[in-house]
Amino acid sequence: MIRRRTLLASTGLAAVALALSACSGTAAPAASSASSSGAASASGPASLATLTAGKLTVATGQPAYSPWVEDDKPESGKGFESAVTYAVAKQLGYAASDVVWVRSTFDSAVTPGAKPWDLNIQQFSITAARKQAVDFSSPYYTTTQAVVTTKGSKAEGVTTLAGLKGLTIGVASGTTSLQVATDKIGAPKVYNSNDDAVQALKTKQIDAIVADLPTAFYIAGGQLDDGVVVGQIADSTTGGDEFAFVLPKDSKLTAPVSAAVDAITKSGELKTITDKWLSSEVDAPVLQ
Repeated sequence: MIRRRTLLASTGLAAVALALSACSGTAAPAASSASSSGAASASGPASLATLTAGKLTVATGQPAYSPWVEDDKPESGKGFESAVTYAVAKQLGYAASDVVWVRSTFDSAVTPGAKPWDLNIQQFSITAARKQAVDFSSPYYTTTQAVVTTKGSKAEGVTTLAGLKGLTIGVASGTTSLQVATDKIGAPKVYNSNDDAVQALKTKQIDAIVADLPTAFYIAGGQLDDGVVVGQIADSTTGGDEFAFVLPKDSKLTAPVSAAVDAITKSGELKTITDKWLSSEVDAPVLQ
């Protein structure tokens, strides 16, 4: 979980500068503040079946938001998912300059078919339904869902899930947040993106938004002038929402990418990255 003060400092309490054109990884940023002792894989990138020999093509959303990617520049290595990607690439034997960034929509990434990328990272939760269409790596983060609203709204001060029933809740389509909100609160109002839901909250069309916990804190501190995180929604069935890289179905890269995630987890590098960009505790009560 995430300390609000740490996360809000990383977002700068300001709107992210949104670069709307696709990016390619030509820069060579530091992957993280921690160095991995077992950097390159034994086989090296030459033996990996990537779209472009010697390059690792990684997709993320457009735009990509803090704290996952800072300033919509994944090639900078700044932001939790950007840093994780460079750490995994290093484990696979790639230099930072060999990581090529492209953009994709969330929904298209988890549908069947060929993909114009090797990996995709944009807070994809591992679900049984998605596994029918794509592969997942080992998880790199486990989170919960949370409720965010504005000061003075009907949702502010609510301490139970029952207290949210009857309110108008917004959620982004195609997300685990949609399923959790439906199961725990009731049928929400569905939007194309969190941005659309935020706009609806600003104009009082809805009372609150359900999003993953880090995104909820970003919305509260970076997109709303008077944002409030109401609390977390406990998920006793899974113990939290697991985020992982998405790969094309039956990709030959799935095993080595999972091994790389496992390696940075075991070495402690993943924890260092998590502490830097997300911290370890959050000031948000669990809604019973």
